[in-house]
Amino acid sequence: MAGGYRDRVVTELAQNAADAASRAGVDGRLSIRHDGTTLRIGNVGAPLSVSGVQALSALRASDKDGGSIGRYGVGFTSVRALSDRIEIRSTTGSIVFDAARTRAELQARGLPEPAVGAPVLRLPWPLDEVPADGWDTEIVLNGVGDAAAVVEAAEREAVDLLLELDALTSISLPDVDITRSTAPGPGSWTEVRIGADRWWRGDAPCARWFLPLVGGEPSPVRRDVLRAPTRSDEVLTLPLLVVADVPLQPDRRRVLPGADLSTVATGYGDLVAELPAADRTAAVPVPGLPASGVDEELRAAIIDDLEATAWVPTAVGKPVRPADAAVLESISTEFADLLADVVPGLVAADASGRSGTRALISVGARRLGLAAVVEALSGLSKPPQWWRRIYGALADIVHDTADVDECAALPVPLTDGRTVTGPRTVLLVDGVDLGPIGWARVVHPDAAHPLLQRLGAQTVRPADLLADPALAAMLEDPDYVDEDLVHQVLTVAGAVGGTDTAPGLGALPLASSDGDVRAADELVLPASPLLAVMVSDHPFGVVADSVVQQYGSDALRVVGVGWTFGTVVDDEPTGPDHDLDDESGWWDSVTASSEHSAEPTALIAVRDLDLVDESQWAQALTLLVDRPETAAALRDRAGYTPWWLRRHARLQGTPLGLLRLPEDSTFTGLLDPVDHPRAPEFRSALAGVDVDDADTATDILTAAADPERSVSPAVAVTAHCVLASAAASSRLDVRDVDPPDAVRTLSGTVVDPSRVVVLDHAKWIAVIPPDRAVMGSLETAEALADLLDVETASSVLTVDVVSSGVTVVVDDHPLLAAMRAAVTWLVPDVVELHDRLTVRCEGIVAVTRDVPFWITDDGVLHLSGSVI
Repeated sequence: MAGGYRDRVVTELAQNAADAASRAGVDGRLSIRHDGTTLRIGNVGAPLSVSGVQALSALRASDKDGGSIGRYGVGFTSVRALSDRIEIRSTTGSIVFDAARTRAELQARGLPEPAVGAPVLRLPWPLDEVPADGWDTEIVLNGVGDAAAVVEAAEREAVDLLLELDALTSISLPDVDITRSTAPGPGSWTEVRIGADRWWRGDAPCARWFLPLVGGEPSPVRRDVLRAPTRSDEVLTLPLLVVADVPLQPDRRRVLPGADLSTVATGYGDLVAELPAADRTAAVPVPGLPASGVDEELRAAIIDDLEATAWVPTAVGKPVRPADAAVLESISTEFADLLADVVPGLVAADASGRSGTRALISVGARRLGLAAVVEALSGLSKPPQWWRRIYGALADIVHDTADVDECAALPVPLTDGRTVTGPRTVLLVDGVDLGPIGWARVVHPDAAHPLLQRLGAQTVRPADLLADPALAAMLEDPDYVDEDLVHQVLTVAGAVGGTDTAPGLGALPLASSDGDVRAADELVLPASPLLAVMVSDHPFGVVADSVVQQYGSDALRVVGVGWTFGTVVDDEPTGPDHDLDDESGWWDSVTASSEHSAEPTALIAVRDLDLVDESQWAQALTLLVDRPETAAALRDRAGYTPWWLRRHARLQGTPLGLLRLPEDSTFTGLLDPVDHPRAPEFRSALAGVDVDDADTATDILTAAADPERSVSPAVAVTAHCVLASAAASSRLDVRDVDPPDAVRTLSGTVVDPSRVVVLDHAKWIAVIPPDRAVMGSLETAEALADLLDVETASSVLTVDVVSSGVTVVVDDHPLLAAMRAAVTWLVPDVVELHDRLTVRCEGIVAVTRDVPFWITDDGVLHLSGSVI
């Protein structure tokens, strides 16, 4: 039997000391010291009694109910592994077990010694020694081979022994005194301190449970042994140390087969319920394979007790059974507080960490996913600020696209008081409180959060809201347009941050100064500069002052109330149907000037130009170039706005199309320079090298016929080129132009058309005097003659060469050969060379004159010797 206790000497002696202290009702103290080969173990408590001696000598007898030694008398046999002479000194008397003396007694009686040796612990001998001062009982082991090793073992086991043996409060060793103290712990738990180690101790009906503390925080164990009450060999994987009253085999190493271990877990859940919320899940066994049958049975019993007990901490503070708990992993305290009255049994944030969640699920708690949380939030009526806090809490746990998909049905409060389903259906307006918006799903500003954008909400500007087709549709239906909608639109318009007109809002009804209600695009602002340039009988109304004061001029300009000229923009026009003055004329001019009669591909035009007072065009032009939108309409010379201005706008009574920039010398003397400081910015509306209507052509011809104007030959030629080009290209129908009463000749003089001809060949330049010739481009001479109602030179004049010449082969004449080398297009192989070339012209112009060259109808080139 001693073999089973060979390494349990210290444990068994400590158990005896604890029993003695418990019997006497005192705090147990144990002392273990050595002196060479002598080991001394002292304790306080009930001293040695007769029954105790009987129990010791009977081996398997126990006086648990009346003695001072352990549960089994056999436990004391462990000392035989160390000594053959065991003294038990006590204040009530002392005995000694001595192998040598027993062996001598057997020999004296003629009895043989047993094969296993003398029965040392069967014969107690009286002893006169007393225990050392301060101790009620002292066990002295003599002849211990390595007493120091026993003391060292005692030092290693001291903490466990003080933890396991409740009646023992201190163990004194040669170099240290190890004591146990207690202090209040959480709930019914007690904090136990042994040296530097600390535990929370919980007392259940059939066991004591110890949760280790490291750095003041609970630190569950992963592997230990069953303590009954001292350490056995039954390995456990429970998170707490357990000291339980469990029947063991005599050597105290294994549980007796068939022992009922389920009672050990009784009250375990109640103890866990009294731990701090953050530490309760630490008491749940970690899922895994049990280390033994005993471990398996204890784990099952503990889990059964946990599942049947309301111990899981919840966000509302009331604990519930695991089956009634719902855990959202790593939920924040704020989120848990928000969901406390939304999700029944929601586990408190302190217990929802990753390890805590796993523990709770292992005992039956329900895991919450994001989709379940979103479902729980559906149908709630909460203020926007509450929802923003929800989104802030969710932002910490929404990480990937799968999380985003689970939040697809998340409720979102809107500015109009509704709460709708799905962030992907709503709009965010960053940093602006626009009030209720009736035509769009705009998130309430107090609920706006970056998470919504991550979940699919679209971020828009106030201007984007005004461009919403839904708003345009509402404005088209009188049933939807009321004071609230008007107020909402103007509030959004005030937040646009500019004065650019938003398209499609011109129908918004607004109060005018005369008490009527008119569309926004039929009104102008009271201080509008447009009012100063329009005719007095213009059709616009003036918006009411009260509306201006409430919403501001900028907001009203955004919805289309006039301030300056408005524009019409159409990226795909299909016809002249934009209600612009003389739009059909412009449309026809574009198609007529196109080689393939193509219609305009885009339209950007200034409207209401026909309402400008004739005397206010200088200021009106300044307004046009000041505003980027209207200035843009002036960039394309072929566009509607420059086209209209050239024909209808006037400065000092002159159409813009007959005015030129001062630095443009194309029509110097023929057209007057424009007098306006911003003229370069509307150059497209001034005279150019294109004429595309009869009125402009007539005006240019009239200017050319004015003898008061000083026009250079070059300007005269340019003007005729421009006019002839327009007539030749069909941009101008000559039938719409009355022939002029006078024409400008090549010399710059003004004469009757009957006295001139249009030069239609270069040869006529040498024959016809400049004051009898009109010239443009030779290619368009016929069109110019038709426009001026003047004959071409070739059609009415004849020329004869009257001088005599000689035929010369060009290649044989050095100067002519050189001339042909320089201008091969002009000099043929053979020429008629005259000393003095004289020709006679007959017809409208009759003249005989010397000329440098002439080409006869048969193609012969005649040259005057003077040219070579």
